Amino acid sequence: MNRLAKTLVLGSAVIGLSISSSVFASDVKQINGAGASFPYPIYSKWAEAYAAKTGIKLNYQSIGSGGGIKQIKAKTVDFGASDAPLKGEDLAESGLVQFPMVMGGVVPVVNIEGVKSGDIVLDGELLAEIFLGNVSKWNDAKIKAMNPGVNLPDAEITIVHRADGSGTTAIFTDYLKKVSTKWADEVGAGTAVKWPVGLGGKGNEGVASYVGRVKGSIGYVEYAYALQNNLAYTKLKNKGGQSVSPTSEAFQAAAAGADWKSAPGYGVVLTNQPGAASWPITGATFILMHKDQAKPEVAKEVLKFFSWSYHNGQKMADELHYVPMPEAVVNMVEATWAAEFKDASGKAIWDAGMVQK
Repeated sequence: MNRLAKTLVLGSAVIGLSISSSVFASDVKQINGAGASFPYPIYSKWAEAYAAKTGIKLNYQSIGSGGGIKQIKAKTVDFGASDAPLKGEDLAESGLVQFPMVMGGVVPVVNIEGVKSGDIVLDGELLAEIFLGNVSKWNDAKIKAMNPGVNLPDAEITIVHRADGSGTTAIFTDYLKKVSTKWADEVGAGTAVKWPVGLGGKGNEGVASYVGRVKGSIGYVEYAYALQNNLAYTKLKNKGGQSVSPTSEAFQAAAAGADWKSAPGYGVVLTNQPGAASWPITGATFILMHKDQAKPEVAKEVLKFFSWSYHNGQKMADELHYVPMPEAVVNMVEATWAAEFKDASGKAIWDAGMVQK
């Protein structure tokens, strides 16, 4: 297990090391955030590189999107992180600004003897039937019909899902709701749902751990967790009827037509997008911060970190199979920062001269 994989298992560890003295005028040495486990691998990489440059550490707790939303609303962290975007009315009521940081894919992962990544293909309706518990064996006729020639065992399917409030779950169940009327009627979508069957794991880390240990299991995780934990992923048939593998290109294809400008808080949902190359369970992950900042110096350092990550972290994102935000979206987001974030006197705390290129 490599260094990053070990870090992912720890989940809520402090990320980022103070390697050099701060090059900023501020006395702030650490910024604190909590929330989604979906982006934890890339936030960890960015934090390490940023600390080496500035000496400013990031303490990010990977506790799930639900926890991140609760903590930022309670003002116990400098920022919250969620894969499930809040609606415009909720943002307004809570006095929050929301913006996307990076995009990635949620992938079904399996532990079936003799089955490697990409050996099995599923479509959305069949995936829903499996997670509903209606298809309960790997050699079920429906799975065999979609996978001729694959040696599927006469073994029970064990479902693994999230036990905590999760943006990854919101993305996954949003997809299932769109492709299965039965799922829409019986379960629905959200950060937490009433699962018909299965075991619950905390965080992407917990689901990956369960699937890695339990023979015959299937779960869903952000793609980086599948890679870091050597889990076999399935292919999926997308809206265009094409069988696709999870790749950076497939995530980018799903995001290509997104209308970020029109969505309140940039809250675009990228599941079941059209296009022959699109991965059907793609999503963005979002940052939440309060508009009115009692500690403007801390807020400035948080925004500097995210600005630096936007402009300097693309290669690291690519290496972990995330999709960086398009330049046009980054420009819109940084303009939103200048317009929305204020100190106690009503003065803007961000301007174009602070962009970390």
